[in-house]
Amino acid sequence: MATPVPTRLPRLRTAVRESVGGLPRTFWWLWTSTLVNRLGSFVVTFLTLYLTATRGFSPAVAGLVVSAYGLGGVFGAIGGGVLADRLGRRPTLLAAQSLAALATVVLGYTTQPVLIGLVAGLLGLTGNAARPAISAIMADLVPGPDRVRAFSLNYWAINIGFAVSASVAGALAAHGFLILFYGDAITTLLCAVVVFLRIPETRPSAPSAPTASSASSAGAAPAGGEVPRIGLVTVFRDGPFISLVGLTFLLAMVIGLGQVALPVVMGRQGYSASQFGLVVAVNGVLIVFAQIPATRMIKRRGRTGVLVTASLLFGLGMALCGWADSMSFYAVTVVVWTLGEIIWTPVNQALVAELSPVHGRGRYQGVFSLAWQTSSFLAPLASGVMLAAWGAGSVWFTCAVLGLVAAVGYVGLMRGRSGRHLAAAQAAAIGSVAGKSDATAPAAS
Repeated sequence: MATPVPTRLPRLRTAVRESVGGLPRTFWWLWTSTLVNRLGSFVVTFLTLYLTATRGFSPAVAGLVVSAYGLGGVFGAIGGGVLADRLGRRPTLLAAQSLAALATVVLGYTTQPVLIGLVAGLLGLTGNAARPAISAIMADLVPGPDRVRAFSLNYWAINIGFAVSASVAGALAAHGFLILFYGDAITTLLCAVVVFLRIPETRPSAPSAPTASSASSAGAAPAGGEVPRIGLVTVFRDGPFISLVGLTFLLAMVIGLGQVALPVVMGRQGYSASQFGLVVAVNGVLIVFAQIPATRMIKRRGRTGVLVTASLLFGLGMALCGWADSMSFYAVTVVVWTLGEIIWTPVNQALVAELSPVHGRGRYQGVFSLAWQTSSFLAPLASGVMLAAWGAGSVWFTCAVLGLVAAVGYVGLMRGRSGRHLAAAQAAAIGSVAGKSDATAPAAS
């Protein structure tokens, strides 16, 4: 009897090729630098626990310090975006990462609350100034139809690092938090070394691009002649883009409120730093194993359904924390909102890239980062006040409401005038790479 020809291996090869194949080599160096950086992302994750458990600050004071980090990130996002367009992606990235490493070490030796807040703000400014440059490089390198996949892979790298760092940091913290500050600084410097050695400048050389109000693609060639350089005012007048930023802000607040409240609540219930680290690591581990398969599953799904489902999962996952009474229950809550995070992040980021004109990518990415940085500033304040005044239940209820509002908002965004704008931008991105033999099928709109 003839032996059947195995079919699993060819299918696996096809799946791997469709998931990671066809992307520029420079993208993979950027991916590597992101992974290295996130492998040591200890400080921000454990900052609230460090301030309350080691320094003895109240949750309200810890919230103020974390808010200072977020406020610094607001200025860093805008400044980093402008510099990425004016000076270039590469010098902005190198300067931001080098200064962030220095600020991390200084923060580990600072003891006075006011000074801790100031240094945390400086760390937020320098660390987050790198984000618009990274996103702009990805949009420069990767054609439109591949962007959901590219952003998914980048987010995968972030969470591989996060899963490792969250698990390791909990154990290292038992020997003193200072080692976390040094580890974070060293990996940030290593990230800068990779950028210096392997990532060239990708900023377009000429300032000709479609206007922000037109349905343009970040990957499309300029449709007309030279136009004035895109400024921040132009970005803020782009209604569909700002609507997307607003919805991102709502979900960023859900994440921020939960990240601040969870370690405080678990600490009050008697859980250690190591146990908190294990629960949080579920987020990274799940993304490591599910991000790529999930991206393949949603590739042909309607974006509206994906974004709405993700928003509801965010709200539900945080709301379930109100009933959590064991580590396993807390882990389940993390699984629920992580599933939302997995399907939401690459689709949302691809929409941002599609709406960003070629020569305004840095500024557009900087304004988009404001959604995260503003939430990093407001969420700790709000969470600290709610925990002190009304208890943890108020935090979880607010997260549920914000998730529901975001779901409704995405329906309006994708079905109204903004939706037509987004569809036109996506069509332009697809058209700009039509005829290329290595183009992959775009995500369904």
